[in-house]
Amino acid sequence: MADPRGFLTTPRETPTRRPVDVRILDWHEVYEDFAHDRLQKQAGRCMDCGIAFCHQGCPLGNLIPEWNDLVWRDDWREAIERLHATNNFPEFTGRLCPAPCETACVLGINQDPVTIKQVEVEIVDRAWDEGWITPQVPERLSGKTVAVVGSGPAGLAAAQQLTRAGHTVAVFERADRIGGLLRYGIPEFKMEKRHLDLRLQQMRDEGTRFRPGVNVGVDITAEQLRKRYDVVVLAGGATAPRDLPVPGRELAGIHPAMDYLPWSNRVQEGDPVVDETGEPPITAKGKDVVIIGGGDTGADCLGTAIRQGARSVTQLEILARPPDARSDVMPWPTYPMIFRISSAHEEGGDRVFAVGTQRFEDDGSGNVRALVIAEVDEKFQPVPGTERELPAQLVLLAMGFVGPERGPLLDGLGVELDQRGNVARGEDWATSVPGVFACGDMGRGQSLIVWAIAEGRACASAVDRYLMGDTQLPTPIQPTDRPIA
Repeated sequence: MADPRGFLTTPRETPTRRPVDVRILDWHEVYEDFAHDRLQKQAGRCMDCGIAFCHQGCPLGNLIPEWNDLVWRDDWREAIERLHATNNFPEFTGRLCPAPCETACVLGINQDPVTIKQVEVEIVDRAWDEGWITPQVPERLSGKTVAVVGSGPAGLAAAQQLTRAGHTVAVFERADRIGGLLRYGIPEFKMEKRHLDLRLQQMRDEGTRFRPGVNVGVDITAEQLRKRYDVVVLAGGATAPRDLPVPGRELAGIHPAMDYLPWSNRVQEGDPVVDETGEPPITAKGKDVVIIGGGDTGADCLGTAIRQGARSVTQLEILARPPDARSDVMPWPTYPMIFRISSAHEEGGDRVFAVGTQRFEDDGSGNVRALVIAEVDEKFQPVPGTERELPAQLVLLAMGFVGPERGPLLDGLGVELDQRGNVARGEDWATSVPGVFACGDMGRGQSLIVWAIAEGRACASAVDRYLMGDTQLPTPIQPTDRPIA
């Protein structure tokens, strides 16, 4: 194990966030650097438990005690090898994952858990800086071809695994750049896109081919795709947003979050997407903004609106305010639904819980002027006499996603859907159509980045076995696996 007394002598410590009044002036990541010697002490808090529940909390099965021990012993190069053994993209999960491994940490039963997520991201960042991460080019090609539709974390993980197994892999993405929600859904202040670009270059050097700007089902038909490739992997995500059908929804100025967030990312990419006022087509500048939805996407909208110069920002949540600590209904090692404050919440805005939107108000010219909200009871019914009006010239719907988009791709392939509207798949990740597999949110439904990568890796092993009769690729999870709950 690492430091035998580390968990007794060293308190939990995480990197400091840059001052709010400084960081809201730019789009850089919010955390300051964390010294390696301080991180080693944090890794030394790992107890190397006889039963490491952090493994169960992590869908990827990350070898957390092992790389904690290696960091504490200053063997960073071996640490990245152990980290990459289970995770293709630790620079993504280390920044974006809510760390169910930490809530499952045995130390967390009665103390602050190990800073697993921070150790992870520091390992991979140092590995990039030291030049330890290089392309893993297959020794020989199989002669088999695979089309991966969707370039989010599930698609990229599947593509990298299959490329390394020797197959010729092409990743199709309808957006103009590769990355899916990693590219256009995650704000720059949560993950700078240079991290994504580094990994994509590694994949190119390994042989993965990228096809951005291709809307499969439209630019190339599903039938053409199946004829051209031996296998098709569906990894397009659950991108159909949940709507809010209340009076006034048709007014201008009301947008799904994913219609809003990509514009700021495009500005950071240097795209000429501003209008005659010098602002993106959808901007919060000078407006009263209301965000409906209290999750991570809502927080992303909050941080983006503040950086764009919103006059005010209010985030609404229909659920009651969560407790500050675990309750009896959320015992360890389950992931607790507790009150959390993200970096965006530190930066401003109001959070209002246990309210529902009753209607949107017109300004007289077809634009939203305000919305009327009311407190709700435990059954989410409005409480009489609690209605009030919130000014809003921009309303962002961040209430999650209801599944994959229906359209030419799924219709053309003819794959069956499950009762939740996701692409149905069997134990081997195969859909109802021979040679077509599905992974990530497209089959699972809206979930976490760590589940997407795990599904991509597992699906890749199933595809490799389908093509070759056997596989050496790991299978971290099955389609039926669910989070600890």
